[in-house]
Amino acid sequence: MNNISYKSIHSISFNQLNSCFTVAMDTGFRIYNVEPLAELRHGLFEDFGSIRIAEMYHRSNIIALVGGGTQSKFSSKMLRIWDDSIKEFVYELSFDSIIRAVRLKRDRLVVVLTHKIYVFSSPTQPEHLQTIETRENVRGLCQVAASSTCNTMVFPGTRAGSLQLFDISTAGAAVGAVSTPPTINAHRTQLQCLAINHTGSLGATASIKGTLIRVFDLKTRQLVIELRRGTDTATVQCITFNSDSSFLCASSDKGTVHIFAIKNPELNKRLTVANVGYLGTYAGSQWGMTSFNLRSECPCMCVFAPSGTGVRNAVIALCLDGTYQKYVFTSDGNCNREAYNVFLDITQDLEI
Repeated sequence: MNNISYKSIHSISFNQLNSCFTVAMDTGFRIYNVEPLAELRHGLFEDFGSIRIAEMYHRSNIIALVGGGTQSKFSSKMLRIWDDSIKEFVYELSFDSIIRAVRLKRDRLVVVLTHKIYVFSSPTQPEHLQTIETRENVRGLCQVAASSTCNTMVFPGTRAGSLQLFDISTAGAAVGAVSTPPTINAHRTQLQCLAINHTGSLGATASIKGTLIRVFDLKTRQLVIELRRGTDTATVQCITFNSDSSFLCASSDKGTVHIFAIKNPELNKRLTVANVGYLGTYAGSQWGMTSFNLRSECPCMCVFAPSGTGVRNAVIALCLDGTYQKYVFTSDGNCNREAYNVFLDITQDLEI
């Protein structure tokens, strides 16, 4: 492995179609193709300094960057939009507190702070549309549906454990022209992780307990399915739907990635009466259809293999130790590792 330590990686994020991922590091940033794995482009430390957040705008030259780390060249309160085709920053936005997350759509830019969410127009020419006051959100929990036909955004509600829904297409509308945004009471304790599927029809949440993952219909705000990760407390790091929302996967600090069936829940495992014992009501929960263990327990981001890659049922796990692992699974619960690599060792060899 090269001399870049996994400790230099601050975050890993996927673009809207999960076809690329961006790595923000103390040494700049890198962008990779998910499948097949290849480096597409990179930003060197000499030009960008330490980067804490890097978000790719679809599969384009536009990259949203937030500084932070050991040797940052610009403030963690500033968002800068980089156009790699002309090798210039084309826009910058300053805020009064640390930026926790950035979300991009074709006609919206969302910036998440600890107590506020700012909604702007196009990421390339942002115009401020609305500011939303939120509960404390140091994790930067916020997701936006990737589909061009849906504008649903989800983030923690004012009540602990609740999920707030917001239509970002209404941002900037006159007061009284838009109804009060709906809320889902998802958990009793505060949220740790959340996700939204591609079409914006389903949302998934996990609390700081990390034992349950709940999937909701975002139109009716009704619970669709309750999934059990385990019986012991864990920090859920990532929840992801596949392209048609037939499966969901979740990773935690236990070093295990769980895969659940959503459309055909009978594929999930359940405890038999003989296995109930002290678990009591846990016996009625739906457990993962299958799972796999990572060698490292460092933070991990997961994604289902993008459509069009020829492998429908595959999960790709990217860990902050710089490793890339691909697992192929079947509906009967078999799961096997098909690929392993160290993405930090991959040099640029593809064009976007």
